Amino acid sequence: MEFPGNIAVMGGGSWATALAKLLMSNCETITWYMRRDDRIDEFRRLRHNPAYLTDVPFDIERIEFSSDINKVCQSCDTLLLAMPSPYFKDHIAKLDVDISDKAVVSAIKGIVPDENELITDYMVHRFGVAPSKTLVISGPCHAEEVALDRPSYLTIGCTDIDRAASFARCIAGNNTHTITSSDVDGIEYAAVLKNVYAIAAGIIHGMKKGDNFLAMLVSNAIREMERFIDAVNPRPRQICDSVYLGDLLVTAYSRFSRNHNFGSMIGKGYSVQAARMEMEQTAEGYYGTKCIHDINEHHEVVMPILDGMYDILYRRVSPAKAFSRMAESFD
Repeated sequence: MEFPGNIAVMGGGSWATALAKLLMSNCETITWYMRRDDRIDEFRRLRHNPAYLTDVPFDIERIEFSSDINKVCQSCDTLLLAMPSPYFKDHIAKLDVDISDKAVVSAIKGIVPDENELITDYMVHRFGVAPSKTLVISGPCHAEEVALDRPSYLTIGCTDIDRAASFARCIAGNNTHTITSSDVDGIEYAAVLKNVYAIAAGIIHGMKKGDNFLAMLVSNAIREMERFIDAVNPRPRQICDSVYLGDLLVTAYSRFSRNHNFGSMIGKGYSVQAARMEMEQTAEGYYGTKCIHDINEHHEVVMPILDGMYDILYRRVSPAKAFSRMAESFD
């Protein structure tokens, strides 16, 4: 069957909902996996996601809902993964059907916890998916703004550029612009790191350190990101492209950024645990900080911002002390 064939959206959150909306503008039907039957029943009754982006209506007659992950993966040709990275392994562990012939598109901006492995690499090694059939979606594109039909920019990465272009056509629209890239690993690592730096930006906001200091953080963060990605996956790339710098900027500054909001609570005096409990959605940068910190033990890239965030989030170092150390490295 010609790629992408029947597409399954895997996840029930805001990002999955926004991507489903894009797909339904270009596809006759989609399959949608959600783990909770009660959520599916409410979706069918209300004709919108009952928990996320509730203002976005759907033509539910064109959606095949299911809470059976094996049924969905067996019947579909392309699996669009859009669940939070901390829960990814729990979802995917239920799979006992062969998906080695499927295409997998990761919209997860995180790393597999405990494995410290990129989502696409995990799908290759764990399930035998061909590397040329793994794709990623990233870029400066908040789910809320997609839902509001504001101009949005998505980069689709795949080592097979023709495959990337084919999937790009499935999610493109009047206000959704698509870019293709072959830098799969670089895009995935950037998507993890920008969440870490967004927490740092939020802490600065909560501590009322001001825009000047925030600008220094972001300008140093993009260089730190470049150093790390070049160390783990050396290849030509332009770090100022939207999928790297653009995604960092929107996540660091936007009021829609859950990572920024999580950091802001810490900056205002919440403990890390209290801020995590207060958040209604997952701040993926919390988990990404530990994953990248562990990975960097093997590469030893100079990463003062990441190290400072690890100190705050996992070693109970005060934000004031951690940022004082960070500032010494800023230039």
